[in-house]
Order: sequence, then C-alpha cells, then structure tokens
Amino acid sequence: MSLFATRQNYTYNKKMHSLNRYIQKQVLSDLGKKMVFVAGPRQVGKTTFAKALPGGRSGYLNWDVPGDRERILKRRYPLSPLWIFDEIHKYRSWRNYLKGLYDSNEHKNKILVTGSAKLDYYRFGGDSLQGRYHFIRMHPLSVAELGINTQKDFQQLLLLGGFPEPFLSGSAAAAKRWSTQYRTRLIHEEISTLESVSDLGNMELLMLRLPDCVGSPLSINSLREDIQVGFKAISNWIRIFERIYAVFRLPPFGAPRIRAVKKEQKHYHFDWTIVRNDGARFENLVACHLLKWAQFREDVYGDEVEIRYFRDTDGREVDFVVLEDRRPVRIIECKLSADAPSPHLKYFKERFAGCDAWQLSATGTDDYVTQSGIRVCNALVFLKTLV
Repeated sequence: MSLFATRQNYTYNKKMHSLNRYIQKQVLSDLGKKMVFVAGPRQVGKTTFAKALPGGRSGYLNWDVPGDRERILKRRYPLSPLWIFDEIHKYRSWRNYLKGLYDSNEHKNKILVTGSAKLDYYRFGGDSLQGRYHFIRMHPLSVAELGINTQKDFQQLLLLGGFPEPFLSGSAAAAKRWSTQYRTRLIHEEISTLESVSDLGNMELLMLRLPDCVGSPLSINSLREDIQVGFKAISNWIRIFERIYAVFRLPPFGAPRIRAVKKEQKHYHFDWTIVRNDGARFENLVACHLLKWAQFREDVYGDEVEIRYFRDTDGREVDFVVLEDRRPVRIIECKLSADAPSPHLKYFKERFAGCDAWQLSATGTDDYVTQSGIRVCNALVFLKTLV
C-alpha cells in the first residue's frame, strides 16, 4: 500500500472513530442484559462501531475471514469481555450456535452479532433465539446524527450520501466511484453468498434500472418488460434487495374516506446518490431519514411507527404519511425548491385535521405556516428533529 493510501486510510479511520453513532448508548445498555444483534446495509459502519466498543477490537471475529471462521467453528474465543460475531448469519446453523453459546456462557461475556442482511430472515431453521437478544438496526448518517446546521453541509450530504466512507471523503468523484463498486459487491459478493440466484447479470440490470423509478409507484410489469424476464423473477430479486438492505419499500396508506390506492408500493435506496433526478434524490434522502427515525423508535422504545405514502384514485399524492399506532399523525411533501403548498397536502390535511403537515424544500429559505396549518420550510428544520 502506498504512503498516500495509508494516510487516506488513517484519516478515514480517525474520522470514523470520532463519530459517536446514534445507537451506541442503547447497544451498551442492552449488552448488559442480553445478546445484541446489529443489522444494516453493508459498509454503513457496523464493524467500526463494534470495534470501538470496550473490548471490541480484541473480541472481534469475522465469519468471512478464514482464520476467524476456524476459531468460531472450533469454539476458541478471544480473551475479551465482549465477543463480536460479524457476518455469522452466513453460517447455516448460526442460530443454534448462538443459542448454545448464550445458554452455556459461564463467564458471562457480552455478545454482539453484526450483519449486513436481515438477520431475522436468514435463520435457516433451528431453534428460536426468542428472549435471548435485542435487535437494533443501523442506518446511514443523517442530518441529526451529523449535527448539520448549514445549507452547504446539507447539500454535501445530498450529493455524497450517508455512508461514512464516501461522505467523509468530501469528494464527489470518490463518492461516485464508491457507489459503483458498492453495487457490484452487493451483487457478486453479498447476494451470491446468501441467495440462490443464477441470473446475476439481469439482476444487476434491475439494480441499475431501479433508481430511475424512485418517486413513483413501482410497476413490476414495466420492469419485467424492460429487462425481459418473468414477473416472478423481478419480484423475487426486489425482495432479495430488501433483505440485504439495498432498497426498502413503502406501502400506500389506505383509508376508505380518501379513496386511496391500496396495492402499489414505492421504493427507495439506502444509497440515495444513485438516483439521478435531483427531486427524486431529495425525496429518497427524506425517506431514509424517516425510516431511520421510525426503526430507531421501534427498536429502542417498542413504538409502533410506520412510514407510508398517500395516493388516491384521482391521482392526488403525498410523499409520506407517518402512522403511530396505525393512525396518521404526520404528512410530508418534498419539493426541490420553495414552491407554493401542494393542494394534495391540503386535501389530506382537511380530512385528517389532527395530522402535522409539512412541505419540505431542499433549497428554499421560506419558513411559514399556511392558514390551513401546513408548515412550509427548508428540509433542515424538519430533519434536525429526527435521529
């Protein structure tokens, strides 16, 4: 490795370790009671976070590393108060393995499990771990976590994305290069390890096509025609993308009194930089922030929070509806610039008067409330209140 590359890695690691990730307090608290599972997208910072915990560096084992895998299988554990098992969900018997380890842990070592896929899905049969662990999801960096207060810094986040490496690089070229390599690794390393997919070429074509569909209800039939594969294959591949935290989908909010569309879903990418349209990319960023906040509340407090969107049979649409205990409490519309309040937002607000209504802009400076109760402001005002 060159001296320049070494210095780059040193600078990146220094920046990463200076970040106190938003789940740290809860993870430390939960480790004193049960195992903790931390899941999230690949390269979102889970390994750096885990190693920064007390005893984390000396107690770290990665299933993808042959030497560590041998130690795991032979049950030769580090001399550390904290044992970290990274990517162990790729081992078919991982749940039984951890159950036995937890139940026979005489020295009461703390156990942290991290993975870049939905750990609740990759269970491959075996005994249940119910009651033995807490589950917390880690998301990319956000306005609140970074403490962003200026429009310049917000535009950097919109341009570079919330994954630590490209964001901390501060370079648009480096971020674009990272994103391209990231997609390739997801398809040819992550998916090929976990899933039985023979047509990786067309699957990668789907991954390339999906960013252009952000902001509109996702049509499986349209994608099927574009890529020339079956409906079932497209549906399965999108579910796989969800399982490895590449994309997430939001269902529509369906209330009879507003004649809502009930079937079509919208999708978003955890790496919003791959969305080429500026307005759709901004909407994707807001979607990621809302999901991060909702899942944090669910994982830490047990709250029942959902993020949906609204679209009715007359074509009226609002980008996001936040539900708490299945009731709409907040509606959000995203605009790239400071436009006049959306009539669709007003329509929804009139039918659910108790909802907080927000219209967010990526570049606008206005901040006011309309007579109908809609808050119009720059996105920073709202996003700073999340996590």
